[in-house]
Amino acid sequence: MTSSGRTVGVVSHRNGRRDLVLYDVDDPDACLAAIPLTDDEAEALADVLGASLMLGQLSGLRQQAAGLLTEQIALPAGSPFVGRQLGDTRARTRTSASIVAVLRDREVIASPGPSFVFEANDVVVAVGTRHGLDGVTAILAGDTRD
Repeated sequence: MTSSGRTVGVVSHRNGRRDLVLYDVDDPDACLAAIPLTDDEAEALADVLGASLMLGQLSGLRQQAAGLLTEQIALPAGSPFVGRQLGDTRARTRTSASIVAVLRDREVIASPGPSFVFEANDVVVAVGTRHGLDGVTAILAGDTRD
């Protein structure tokens, strides 16, 4: 949702096609326009929006492995892991999901190691099952249940 009240989005299809879509102001479920994007256009749009081509590659991996999902998880400013190392989360051990990248500002930190230190507003990119990703989300939010 833009500040002007318009809803836009990017639809990434299983076959790799991507469309930039504009929704109707009066009916948010109705698409007014769908603009197909080439790979170069999608990459340029992703750069403008601060994402990474790496996420598209992870999406391709998701298509190859049934049940494997990729998710971006915002690290809340109040998370107990702000200022702490990734290894302190024990996320992979506790959930079987893997943290494969961190988006910080416009930078992509790929394959962060256990000594990587989180900052407020980092976006964690994790790969795993739905259950595992929900577990990583809970851990980063401060849920201490194992």
